[in-house]
Amino acid sequence: MTDRTYGVRLPGLTEESLGGKLIVIEGADGSGRTTEVALLREWLEVEGHAVVDTGLRRSTLVAEEIDRAKQGHTLGATTMALLYAVDFADQLENKIVPALAAGATVLADRYIYTLMARAVVRGASREWARRLYGFALRPDLIVFLEARPEILLHRAIAKYGSLDYWESGMDLSLSRDLFESFFAYQERMSKEFAWVGAEYGFHRVDANRHPAQVDEDVRALVAPLYATGGRARASPRGRPAVTPPRTRAASG
Repeated sequence: MTDRTYGVRLPGLTEESLGGKLIVIEGADGSGRTTEVALLREWLEVEGHAVVDTGLRRSTLVAEEIDRAKQGHTLGATTMALLYAVDFADQLENKIVPALAAGATVLADRYIYTLMARAVVRGASREWARRLYGFALRPDLIVFLEARPEILLHRAIAKYGSLDYWESGMDLSLSRDLFESFFAYQERMSKEFAWVGAEYGFHRVDANRHPAQVDEDVRALVAPLYATGGRARASPRGRPAVTPPRTRAASG
């Protein structure tokens, strides 16, 4: 079946066998993804929906190996990209698909789109990234929390007291200065997120605001999934089918 994936048939799966909803919250570090996932989960559970959350580096298979590789800076960009793909594939098989088959809602704090953008920024081709994640399930909804780089910087410093080596692109030797590298890296990632968003149908939400305002707009996107039983996702290379108040769909 390829209509529920991005091109690779997953054996044994049918549209009817996956009765749950897959909702993805994407965005850079500091955009408020984790906060929004928590708010959305609380709201959905109050509404009576079973919720399972997932995210990057949560696989029991390779998550620890990825952490060790990042600490040691010992692996090349392609190897790291493949490790992240294994992490995602393990979660897809053992967590996401079973939850959807049980009728639960899966909330993903980032999905394949961040991984694709990171891989391309580090030298992979867009076609290679597409093919690598061709087995991924299409979400019912993809929300991208869009925040200005200076907001991301302020939030990172406020939360962690410093900038992350990888989220600042220091491995790319963009600049010896951590702050300059951060802004250069965010600019490159923004360019790739623009491509991925147009390709896969992001719904962009202004994340420069208070979390309660962001959550209001995200709920406006999510609610129709349960009211009608339909999907808000777009077809590849197409525009999203739903644009909520105060949000805009990614341009093509």
